[in-house]
Amino acid sequence: MAAKAGDNPDSLMTLATEFCLKNLRNTMCYQGFKNKLCLRSDIFLPSEICDKLVNTYMELVHTNSNFEPEESFFQLFADPRSTRLTRVQLREDFVRDRDLEAIRKQDLIELHLIYCNNLSSRSLKTLICFRETLVSLCLFSCSNLFYKKGGAPLACNDDSEDSPASRQALETDFNFEGFNRLRLLNLGGLSEEVDAEVLLRPLKSLTSLDLSNVQLQGTTFLTQWKDRLTSLVLYNVDLSDELVNNVLELVNLRHLDISRESRKVTRFQMIGKILVALVQRLIHLVSLDISGHIMLDNCTVPHVEEAMGRPSIEPCKSSIIPFQELKRPLQFLGLYDTTLCNVTHIPAYKVTGSKNEDQVLNAIEAYTEFRPELAHRAINQLFDIARIQHCGQLLRALQLVIAALKCHKFDKSIQVTGSAALFYLTNTEYRSDQSVRLRREVIEVVLNGMEQYQEVTVQRNCCLTLCNFSIPEELEFQYSRVNQLLLKILEPARQDESIQRIAVHLCNALVCQVDNHHKEAVGKMGFVKTMLNLIQKKLHDRMCDQVMEFSWSALWNITDETPDNCQMFLNCRGMSLFLECLQEFPDKQELHRNMLGLLGNVAEVKALRPQLLTPQFITVFSNLLDSKADGIEVSYNACGVLSHIMFDGPEVWSMDEPLRETVMDKMWEAIQSWDVSSRRNINYRSFEPILRLLPQSISPVSQHWATWALYNLVSVYPSKYCPLLIKEGGIDLLEKVLELESSHHETKEMARKVMEQCENFKEDPMETNHGQEVNFEQRG
Repeated sequence: MAAKAGDNPDSLMTLATEFCLKNLRNTMCYQGFKNKLCLRSDIFLPSEICDKLVNTYMELVHTNSNFEPEESFFQLFADPRSTRLTRVQLREDFVRDRDLEAIRKQDLIELHLIYCNNLSSRSLKTLICFRETLVSLCLFSCSNLFYKKGGAPLACNDDSEDSPASRQALETDFNFEGFNRLRLLNLGGLSEEVDAEVLLRPLKSLTSLDLSNVQLQGTTFLTQWKDRLTSLVLYNVDLSDELVNNVLELVNLRHLDISRESRKVTRFQMIGKILVALVQRLIHLVSLDISGHIMLDNCTVPHVEEAMGRPSIEPCKSSIIPFQELKRPLQFLGLYDTTLCNVTHIPAYKVTGSKNEDQVLNAIEAYTEFRPELAHRAINQLFDIARIQHCGQLLRALQLVIAALKCHKFDKSIQVTGSAALFYLTNTEYRSDQSVRLRREVIEVVLNGMEQYQEVTVQRNCCLTLCNFSIPEELEFQYSRVNQLLLKILEPARQDESIQRIAVHLCNALVCQVDNHHKEAVGKMGFVKTMLNLIQKKLHDRMCDQVMEFSWSALWNITDETPDNCQMFLNCRGMSLFLECLQEFPDKQELHRNMLGLLGNVAEVKALRPQLLTPQFITVFSNLLDSKADGIEVSYNACGVLSHIMFDGPEVWSMDEPLRETVMDKMWEAIQSWDVSSRRNINYRSFEPILRLLPQSISPVSQHWATWALYNLVSVYPSKYCPLLIKEGGIDLLEKVLELESSHHETKEMARKVMEQCENFKEDPMETNHGQEVNFEQRG
């Protein structure tokens, strides 16, 4: 069978790395003085392993909420005699000055620092330690790197790092003197107070330079690399005729990016003449990005004159006239947020734009890491494609959106659009093409978003996306986490009705058909109390809506064969709310059914039955025997509650009114009024609570209710319930009913019919789980 999209397994290296990082003390480390994490003395790790450990560690910290960071992790790599680091990528505010200092003795070849806003000028001194070996350096958007940390001198103590970096004085002594091997440099987002020209002057051998969002005071300095520079990125740099002329001197450029964010104000006017000059002078170009520019003159072939046939990448057929002079098609052409992306013939293998799905996916891929403002808009366009049209590159689309959500966990706009796109990319239309692993990745990034943002739109998108999965099966690997997040959403302070409704639906589905230990764990998280709080609020508002009904349904499911949860229900005024709901909403059949199903679970717990044995409750249950709500369900469940109470015998019946005999008579009447062929809104996974009522003479009416229940189920659903009854020893217990003199004649007749039904049924093997009633009705 062919593998589904995204089903490639992790490499052994990846699995081993993650295992070691999650079990450091049991693998490569020990607990040293003052609980400091220390590397074992017999450990010697090459750079391939050390690089993987550090980079995977950063990914786990950033994307896995269950992963606990280690305070002294980077100290493990302090000694190059036992650990070798060469290529390190660190990102976000998690990284501090002392982390970089810890690895200062390493001979780093490549160091990427991205959005590390907690790094101060103290880290510039550490950078100098790497000057003799660094070949590639990225300092993208490290906003405080060139400033001394506020409130402390440059050589500050470690305690000052517990608070976020705050700017004080600009560091003016640092430059790249001595970084003789440096070839690739990214200074994107460099503070406008820093003079880029002075900073870069010592670098003689650069081949790649990224100055995205940098305010340049002059541009002539770029020509010092005219014979060496092969890649130049000037995204959102204010273009001028002088800058363009200097760029045209960089004749060895293979990649040029002069794109801009279209909403950014500019005085520069892009015209076809400039594109012609770029193509004519920069003959080695294989990649060009001019996204966001408005062409002031028409440089495209009129539609009627365009080359006939299928879209072509041949330069001679180019619909963009300046690109007809290209010697060969470009490998990459950025046309995002320009009108040029809409033409027919574009001489490039990969194009960013908004014309079609391929261009949009290329844009997400190209701009996610360093240009979230563009990636956000491209993901929004992908959302429209998945919603209105059809996504033809599902695997790629999902992987790109997942990558964007992981990369920009703290970017609200990415989280909003990304979670919305995931909702449409994981719906039924695309489900059959997705692997278990890929769908788990989606679930993890969705939960990350729910944890990070309490904002309504993100929460709603994330909850709706979770509804696309088989619940609880596909969420079981994150069962505790998802329940905690949903319960947090349902805290009383939250007032958004739509999120509340979706979250309660998810909670109900999550406790439906799971093992009892799962239900007990969720109960301890406050599930029962949360649901009752929702019910209390709805009562206060005098509103019986889906939230009210789903809440009772969820309580029905979570109390199934879990005595602790039943006890919590009673302790949290559950019975009072039951009575209030009955009184306030006398005609809500579904509500009544859910409430009585729940009380049936409570009544099965012998230790809790005395709390139900009060004149008020018994009268209510007795009156509900006459209910015709939801077919026989309310009457059936009320009779079930009373059957368990009667099973405890007459000695526990301490009240004068109503009389035990009177209630039992009403139970007989109710059972005789039910149609044994009734189809049911209930699902039994085990008959054990019913079977315990069979071989006894304390309460014949309880025995009769149990026998009727079995006869109804094996008659209406024989293929499901005959094997279950046989498997759980029900036939032997029915034989005992026939032997008991106390058993009523009609009870015995019904017992025989149950046995005959099972005898006639050709047994079909089936698996059953322990547990009893599950209310599927509320599952969507």
